[in-house]
Amino acid sequence: MKRIDHALEPTQIGMRRTVTSFHYGAAGVGEKAYVQASLHADELPGMLVMHHLVKLLDVVEAAGRMRGEIVLVPVANPIGLAQGLLHGRIGRFEAASGENFNRGYPDYLATITPAIEASLGPDADANRATIRAAMRAHIDGLVPSTELACLRRTLSSLACDADVVLDLHCDLEAVLHLYCEEPYWAQCEPLARLLGVETALLAKNSGGASFDEHLSGVWWQLDERLERERGVSRPAIPMACMAVTVELRGQLDVNHELAAKDARALVDFFVHRGLIAAVGQAPELPALRRQPTPLAASEDLRAPHAGVVAYLKGPGDQIDAGEAVAEIVDPVAGTVTPVVARYGGCLYARGLRRYAAPGDSIAHVAGTVSFRTGNLLSP
Repeated sequence: MKRIDHALEPTQIGMRRTVTSFHYGAAGVGEKAYVQASLHADELPGMLVMHHLVKLLDVVEAAGRMRGEIVLVPVANPIGLAQGLLHGRIGRFEAASGENFNRGYPDYLATITPAIEASLGPDADANRATIRAAMRAHIDGLVPSTELACLRRTLSSLACDADVVLDLHCDLEAVLHLYCEEPYWAQCEPLARLLGVETALLAKNSGGASFDEHLSGVWWQLDERLERERGVSRPAIPMACMAVTVELRGQLDVNHELAAKDARALVDFFVHRGLIAAVGQAPELPALRRQPTPLAASEDLRAPHAGVVAYLKGPGDQIDAGEAVAEIVDPVAGTVTPVVARYGGCLYARGLRRYAAPGDSIAHVAGTVSFRTGNLLSP
């Protein structure tokens, strides 16, 4: 394993943070996987998973089983990790700018298409190399003026040529779920099976320029653009970057038992992809726990007024349309107001706080009928 420390642009005199990456295998040999944890720095389960994953990959590499390249970034956001206020961590947004650490990544399509369109042809492998080289050149040409911009460039540079990108997050209280772009579901399904994912939420360009979609989206968007322009004679564009956000349950689900289990599932997935040679028979894929659902069918349940949140349903429960998920209790007025799911589905996440202001999000239910449009991601 090779360790590389990447210095970020300092914001203050005497202060310089680094992002550390661990590299297994050989670059350019076989597929490449990139895994990072805690881009939202207060979402910690992924860090512990990475601790266990490093130990497993050390053994794999020592045994000569690496057949590709795997890059790990155990702590993807040292900026957010350093932000604290009144004994709490502020890991989702940069305090200086208010920007979400998982939004605002580069839009490659508009930049690289004019430069490469004429050179794309029927050879999918050649096109993959051309597109990745253009993405790399775009990233290398960025001149970040802030520490956050430097962080985004660093992470993009490490991941832009990967065949598999796994961005490890968690929710507040939740079952294990993931977000994947629709064109990649066939590649993602084995991962969902091995991890035991309860809910897989699919979309195409869910909005916000998140880390995963800024890498996966360029391939299908370019393919669709060329299909409109050239029809069936368009160049062969492979779906060459399966980038997925994996939500490792909730913020309190930080323990060695779960982390070791998740790390082993990731190794099994790398064996399935051919990045790691199997020992004996390759791991069998378990059954899919639930069929994937559209992110546009995810219902965000909100408090109608201020009060104490008394949950009636927990993560993983199946909710019927019209069924109450929680009650909002105003102990002064003596009112108890049910919060009802309009569509029904799997309650895959809910809040940690038990007091809500009017309009606060308290739970998410994954349904099957799409009804949302526009930006599908939370701020």
